[in-house]
Amino acid sequence: MENEVKLTKLANCAGCGAKVGAGVLAQLLEGIQVHSDPNLLVGFDKSDDASVYKISDELALVQTVDFFPPIADDPYLFGQIAATNALSDVYAMGGEPKLALNLMCVPKDMPSEAVHQMLRGGYDKVYEAGCLITGGHSIFDSEPKYGLAVTGFVHPDHILTNSGAREGDVLILTKPLGIGVLTTAFKGGLASQEGMELAYRLMTTLNKSARDVLVKYRVHACTDVTGFSLLGHLLEMAQGSDVQAVLHVDQIDLIPEALEMAKIGVLPEGMYRNRTFAESSVDMGDTPLYKQDVLFDPQTAGGLLASVHPEDADALFAEIKACVPSAQRIGEVRCRQDGARILLR
Repeated sequence: MENEVKLTKLANCAGCGAKVGAGVLAQLLEGIQVHSDPNLLVGFDKSDDASVYKISDELALVQTVDFFPPIADDPYLFGQIAATNALSDVYAMGGEPKLALNLMCVPKDMPSEAVHQMLRGGYDKVYEAGCLITGGHSIFDSEPKYGLAVTGFVHPDHILTNSGAREGDVLILTKPLGIGVLTTAFKGGLASQEGMELAYRLMTTLNKSARDVLVKYRVHACTDVTGFSLLGHLLEMAQGSDVQAVLHVDQIDLIPEALEMAKIGVLPEGMYRNRTFAESSVDMGDTPLYKQDVLFDPQTAGGLLASVHPEDADALFAEIKACVPSAQRIGEVRCRQDGARILLR
């Protein structure tokens, strides 16, 4: 590309690692009056992935927005990743994305071809999802950012939220963990080409196939694992459902190269924010520190985490493992007990 630009060099943080920490976000929202509306089925007060508004007995709108600084140097790839990540929140609610609006910030001196490729990456991934981009908004900024506001459809009786997990449920995850560590290592020139190719492949894999399987079964709760990490998002699920979760660490797919980077202390800033937010609610057991770090690692366009009825878990798992990057049965849900919300075993 003429006037080729390395996008990650223009950003202080990458991808979902740039998110405001969950604890800080809760403080910022504290005291804001939440107005009631009988048709607002899910609002921002629920710490869920998207809002849901009932239109009729057969239709509800799912709305979300997500954007972030570059997590890849190639503009087209960055556009794909940002779109994949934004669409994910609709899938996490059990919905189907239908309409999207571009959100873009670009430096004044950013080559026009780079901007074009970033937008084209977003368009291509949105169309792969069966969704339409119908406009958007752009401003000049010293740091490039890109993402989408997405509207989807869902049946009001078939919404997946992060607050319905029940005792006995099986926890299933659909992508491996360690993307934040790998992208941090890449910025420092430490990640292998193979490791980054894996990360990019994961970050551009839509959660559509996972969603299409989940809605066939009794899934009591669902969320996508993104900037707050597996432990951060699971904590929100456990708190919202008033349950306790047990994770079997050896059953969680942790990317080997990310583990090696974590061992030598190559970690994203977002990991420390996530640990500050969640670690007081986690019983770490005998889990080594470097594995803990990857469990707190902020993911960009991560997988779906589902809390599944135990009678449906085997059939769901058998079907979903054929169509997601890494199907994992990672734990189970218990009734609320004293002590930590999450137990690592």
